[in-house]
Amino acid sequence: MSPFMTPPLSQYCLCVNALMSFLSAVLDIQADICNFSFMNRLINRYILKEIALAFAMIVFILTFVLLMGKILQLMDLMINKGISFTTIAQMTLFLMPSFLIFSIPISLLIAILIGLGRLSGDNEITILKMSGVSLYQIAFPVACAALAASLLTAATTFFLVPYGNIATRNLLFDMAKQKATIGIREKVFIDDFRGILLYAEKIPVHGDFLEGVLISDNRILREPNTIFARRAYLISDIDTQAVTLRLEDGSTHTVDAGLKNYRKMDFRLYDIRLDLAESLTTDLKTGEKSSMDMTVTELTAKLRSHGINDQTYREMLLVLNKKLTVPLSCLIFAFIGVPFGIRAHRAVRSRGFAIGVLLILIYYLLSLSGEALAETGRLSPAIGAWAPNGIFAIAGILFFYFAAREQSPWVRRNPVSTYVSLPDEIGKKLKSPS
Repeated sequence: MSPFMTPPLSQYCLCVNALMSFLSAVLDIQADICNFSFMNRLINRYILKEIALAFAMIVFILTFVLLMGKILQLMDLMINKGISFTTIAQMTLFLMPSFLIFSIPISLLIAILIGLGRLSGDNEITILKMSGVSLYQIAFPVACAALAASLLTAATTFFLVPYGNIATRNLLFDMAKQKATIGIREKVFIDDFRGILLYAEKIPVHGDFLEGVLISDNRILREPNTIFARRAYLISDIDTQAVTLRLEDGSTHTVDAGLKNYRKMDFRLYDIRLDLAESLTTDLKTGEKSSMDMTVTELTAKLRSHGINDQTYREMLLVLNKKLTVPLSCLIFAFIGVPFGIRAHRAVRSRGFAIGVLLILIYYLLSLSGEALAETGRLSPAIGAWAPNGIFAIAGILFFYFAAREQSPWVRRNPVSTYVSLPDEIGKKLKSPS
């Protein structure tokens, strides 16, 4: 038979069987990969759902509690000062970012502790481990949630907080003007302005000016003034955020403290700057932006400029570093929350909440201490801002390492061998598919 002749049917069958076996093996591997991937997605969604529900509830409650003090003050303005509900709602919205930068990381930590604690308390973590799911796989959806919370906190810190602070200041000025206009009534003495008692005989329906004005000016204790004017206008300056009472065709009458000297001065125009900051809120300030009102770009440019004293430089550098450390605290809280969350306990919610509160107190105590030392110049602003994150990051890595090996960090062992092998162990776990 020629070597170029068609092979026998048996050889065809062998080739086909080999090819089918190969394809079957490939399909089996692909099916296993798909099943494994499907199981991973299922586990990730399940853990994410457990954390997300707790996070949404906690961040809503915590933000509302933090806003409660401001809301009560704003409600008093609406009831007693006549500020509109729309203005109050805008003020609440502008104030919210300043509280979200605290409530988001705190809520994330407590949600991780409660969510994983519930899974651990129902032995679901144990079942996952027995099924071949490692702690690193369990921590993956937690890390995704922490990354999302970190990005949200970063956007809030970098953009929403400066915008909210500036918008709040401008709205306070508008509220001050509105309050000054609403608070003045005909034939009623008004003492809302510091050191000034105001009386208007008549106010037209449109309310653009006052007629028959009497003012007792006691801002200078030893020289009280009594002012009469035929007409007065309220004038606002958006640049300096000041409200001025402009008097027309009147006179001032001054008597010294000993009642020996009397002075009268007639005027055609006379301006009195009304101090509305104290009567409305202590947060109304004028001048340049404060450090908290600046974005990261503005802070960086300001720090590079010349003519800044040491105290202002330290303050701005501290604020800049805090804007960077706050978003990263979400990732660090997740790192330290997983080892504490997977420990089984009957009282899941109360235990998770208690541990979360304790960790948060320690973190913010370290943060406040670092800020105080940095502001006084005893510590570098960068170290003062980053020290709490560094301490919690190291603690989180150690606790996570011991939790992955299912060991207690409190049991005595050879510290040298433990810490030397720590990076290798973590590297092997991260590289392994399981």
